[in-house]
Amino acid sequence: MDDSAAPNPEQEPRPAPPAEPDYPQHWEADILLRDGGTARIRPITPADAGRLVEFYEQVSDQSKYFRFFAPYPRLSDKDVRRFTHHDFVNRVGLAVVVRDRFIATVRYDRIDPDGRPSDTGTDAEVAFLVQDAHQGRGVASALLEHIAAVAQERGIRRFQAEVLPENRKMVKVFTDAGYVQRRSFADGVVHLEFDLEPTAASLAVMRAREHRAEARSVQRLLTPRSVAVIGASRTPQTVGRTLLRDLLAGAVGDDRPVYAVNRNAAPGSELDGVPVHRSVLDIPGPVDLAVIAVPASAVPATVAECGAHGVQGLVVVTAGYAETGPEGRDRQRALVRQARAAGMRVIGPNAFGLLSTDPDRPLNASLAPVLPERGGFGVFCQSGAIGVALLESAHRRGLGISSFASVGNRADVSGNDFLQYWAEDPATDVVLLYLESFGNPRKFTRIARRLAQAKPVVVVKGARHTGSLPPGHAVPATATGLRDATVDALFQQAGVTRVDTITELYDTGELLAHQPLPPGDRVAVIGNSDSLGLLTHDACLSAGLRPRTPVDLTTAATGDNFRIALDTALGDPGVDAVIAVAIPPLGNQSWGPRAAVLPTGPDGSGPGADDPEIAAALLEAGERARAAGKPLLLAHLALTDLPGRLRPGGIPAYPAPERAVRALAHAVHYAGWRRRMAAAEETARVPELDRIDEAGARVLVEAALSTRTAIAARTQPGGARITLPDADAAALLARYGIDVSPALPAPDEQSAVRAAGTLGYPVALKATAPHLRHRPDLGSVRLDLTDEEGLRRAHRELDGLLGGAAQAALVVQRLAPRGVDTVIGATVDPAVGAILSFGLAGAPAELLGDVAHRLVPATDQDVASLVREVRAAPLLFGWRGAEAVDTDALEELLLRVSRLVDDLPEVASVDLEPVVVAPHGLAILGARVRIAPLPVRSDLGPRAMSTL
Repeated sequence: MDDSAAPNPEQEPRPAPPAEPDYPQHWEADILLRDGGTARIRPITPADAGRLVEFYEQVSDQSKYFRFFAPYPRLSDKDVRRFTHHDFVNRVGLAVVVRDRFIATVRYDRIDPDGRPSDTGTDAEVAFLVQDAHQGRGVASALLEHIAAVAQERGIRRFQAEVLPENRKMVKVFTDAGYVQRRSFADGVVHLEFDLEPTAASLAVMRAREHRAEARSVQRLLTPRSVAVIGASRTPQTVGRTLLRDLLAGAVGDDRPVYAVNRNAAPGSELDGVPVHRSVLDIPGPVDLAVIAVPASAVPATVAECGAHGVQGLVVVTAGYAETGPEGRDRQRALVRQARAAGMRVIGPNAFGLLSTDPDRPLNASLAPVLPERGGFGVFCQSGAIGVALLESAHRRGLGISSFASVGNRADVSGNDFLQYWAEDPATDVVLLYLESFGNPRKFTRIARRLAQAKPVVVVKGARHTGSLPPGHAVPATATGLRDATVDALFQQAGVTRVDTITELYDTGELLAHQPLPPGDRVAVIGNSDSLGLLTHDACLSAGLRPRTPVDLTTAATGDNFRIALDTALGDPGVDAVIAVAIPPLGNQSWGPRAAVLPTGPDGSGPGADDPEIAAALLEAGERARAAGKPLLLAHLALTDLPGRLRPGGIPAYPAPERAVRALAHAVHYAGWRRRMAAAEETARVPELDRIDEAGARVLVEAALSTRTAIAARTQPGGARITLPDADAAALLARYGIDVSPALPAPDEQSAVRAAGTLGYPVALKATAPHLRHRPDLGSVRLDLTDEEGLRRAHRELDGLLGGAAQAALVVQRLAPRGVDTVIGATVDPAVGAILSFGLAGAPAELLGDVAHRLVPATDQDVASLVREVRAAPLLFGWRGAEAVDTDALEELLLRVSRLVDDLPEVASVDLEPVVVAPHGLAILGARVRIAPLPVRSDLGPRAMSTL
């Protein structure tokens, strides 16, 4: 009853379902199963009659009994018609397909309150059937997610199911799904009802299953029981032959079968001691991983043979795909579809390959000539050239790697998959990433945030300023224009450490891997060079750390001098980290101008030699530092031997003080994030706010989206974002307790006087035309107008200065209390969601870019840190003796804006400028709100693999 056997690849596959006019193509999806295998979910159509009968024949009698509550050995023609003919509204059937065969089905039928078939009811009966050979793979759970999403799309709000009590597996599928449900028992049957609206529990269950499946799929790639290199040539310099040699060289002592495949091989031939087969189908045993290095034109036939042989994963080194243009992108999509349909995952195409240093199953399925040393770094990159640099740098530094992937075009397996795996991998202590693009930024943030709470994640993000994508990278249209400020906010809130270079990547990773996280930012600097100590001290100040005055032991310092000073610093409760600085001891002829001409001494000392006593003192201090929970690191000059002496003790050594300080600053920031996250689990909250009228706000948004202007805007290039009139914007904001100071038009003097009479003096007169808005530097504002005479005079001045009151769009507004002008914004980025922003109005935000960001929804701790993060924040807290402003009111306003855009996804952006924050309270003097039709949230739907 095992359907893993595939049809002969030489035969044409059975035709796919017809593209019927009402066929819901968007319901098709590739999914990952619990064991890491792939499958496809799609609607069942009349063309599937043969597949359904074949599927049913391979289901056990017990499973049939559980489905129909009676012996049901075979399907009648009427049954087959019923289960393959659907209207895709009131009757829907989905199937899980692997290698063109059904392995599971699900069906719902809409019913009325009395349980009879209906065209209008909001309930539906649902039933599943999973082939016995595939039970336990998470198939039914995935089907439930997809059929629930389909039902919701068709207006169904609740599922009903009847299950026999002894069918415990199916009962568990329903009860574990996380939906709100009701359960009853009557007439020997368990009756279940559950609402389909996603809940926090159902989303958590779905994401936990996604995590397990993706982690398992990567584990299968890294730990194959057998490997075949397809395209291994007799010519030693070819890519395929190189892959075979590297694979064999990295598998010394491993009894895992390795096979070579070459279509032109003579029977019984060998390459590098490995038998060569003409096809993977000729290999006598199973193959878990196939490394493909054949021309692009030969890849489809090769993949078909791999699928027929039951291969679980592919590393496609072959180039000529999306990096070459539109035709190549089509070939790349076809490759992924073909592989997933056969249950296989793909690394690549255009990949450098995979590495694992697992001592039991080492794997070098890459173009790297040498397998790295075993260590705790998990390394991922998207570029082969950068992959070479990462491996070379690790080798040169003597750093070990747990696993490595350079995935090329990353058409299937991505960095998110590896993050899921490394979260569970006990051999990985620190994750290092080189990223050039994001396929799914929302998912990256969610996964990285969970991972970073246990293991550091350090990232170099390429194309920081250009924002361009490398050839071949497929990303959603929403993620192509991801701003760097958005990426920074994403990393910051996820606890990801962002660095600028590969050197800094390893500098930071080495410290995080081998030293305790610093409990604070107070740094002791100790060493035998006053000058180097001062440079280190200055670098600490520039990095935002709090260094103590350096302790200079003089150039004559001995190992005992270092030992005593380091012991004192590590025992000081006012010290959180220690940087030792060292230069060659005086009298050592191995340094200085004479080093180049002086011979090596009889003790072996030469250029770069050091005092072994100092190394011993540092190693002893390293043990005490670990016991004290404080990091110890070394900044040195001209000491090439010392880093090697310290490596066994895990003390990172840097040949420049600024490199040591940057690494320590990253560790301090990461440790602070970890502490905040731990505290946030206990204390952070999204406070309950008064004056929130979500229903009323939703009515206003729906009304605005139904206007003729909004409907017309949907056809315009760039989408359908509509700017609300000022009055409508103020009304919407008021539903969330956000009060905008009214501004009354003043096209002439008399209108200005009437407006001031309505608002009450003192008032301000200002221009609001787009080219003059927020430009007081152009003289477009007059303040402190306390009477009619002053108001009329100001109106005449602005009328003459700005080319007419009507053109300047003059308005009168009640004078705000004196305070600090700030700007608050919230913008929906289609790739990552809503982002809350804060800065000080004017030059700090506009000229210097001094704006901080947080992802929505924001907690009370998020907004508190947001306000304090901008460099100009001291102006809010009484800088130079000024009175501090009401930051409590400011933080509450930020929470209200966050709540609004989180509740109402149709709100595309909110801009409040200026927000004048006074010592008591605040005033919002300007507001702009833009809305758009409800965007699609792919992260809230059922689990599905990317189809880019």
